[in-house]
Amino acid sequence: MSISLTLHTTPEAPLEADVIAPERLLNLSEAEIGALPLQYGNRRAALGDFFRVAKRSDHNELRLEGDLSRIKLIGVGMTGGRIVIAGDVGMHAGAAMRGGEIVVEGNAGDWAGAEMVGGRLQIKGNVGHMPGSGYRGSPVGMRGGELIIHGRAGNEVGGAMRRGLIAIGGDSGDFTGVNMLAGTIIVMGQLGWRSGAGMKRGSIISMHGAQLLPTFSYACAYQPTFLRLYLLHLRALGFLVDDIYLNGRYRRWSGDSLELNRGEILLFEGL
Repeated sequence: MSISLTLHTTPEAPLEADVIAPERLLNLSEAEIGALPLQYGNRRAALGDFFRVAKRSDHNELRLEGDLSRIKLIGVGMTGGRIVIAGDVGMHAGAAMRGGEIVVEGNAGDWAGAEMVGGRLQIKGNVGHMPGSGYRGSPVGMRGGELIIHGRAGNEVGGAMRRGLIAIGGDSGDFTGVNMLAGTIIVMGQLGWRSGAGMKRGSIISMHGAQLLPTFSYACAYQPTFLRLYLLHLRALGFLVDDIYLNGRYRRWSGDSLELNRGEILLFEGL
């Protein structure tokens, strides 16, 4: 059973749509789905005020169509199923998700995949700031799952990340992996300034270099086996990975020395 939500009225103010998740809609009728409450600015609204609802039996997914760049919290906390967003999406997409898959065919706003625990969030375009990060005041960010960004990302990617995989097809902004506890961040482009600041453990990888903090020290150059496995996995997901990165050498920098000095930043060196 598939559910299609097509935007027919573009909201003038941000629309909070945390009810949009497969497990919350699956057993409801079209009328019941249209009556679900949303927060529209400072008042309540119904889902049907903005979306046309259709249930079909051709695919097993929840599909959203239209410009959803002002619609927040889609897929927040979802535990299973599949969402396909045929366009851009607003802030907090897939935040705290625990399972299932979200595919965004356009761009995503800030806090995409914030504090996610499991599942896969795949964004075909660019993403804003703080993807996979912890919210302000939270000691832990992303704790599992996969956040796959085919375009570029803003600042504070994977802030306070504890587990999981973040992959970025373009450049990342400043403070990538800030206060990182563990996990892996792979950036096919260039890292922004102050990447890895305050990191305790974990791996940050860049294929096009970075200006590192002085609290990182050079350790060695080698071919990391774990990275090859990750890159092959990403290629299977449609990520663009050149063979040179599979077989190349990487310069390892240890840091942050202000913390445990057990984290690492790997910079591609060449064959």
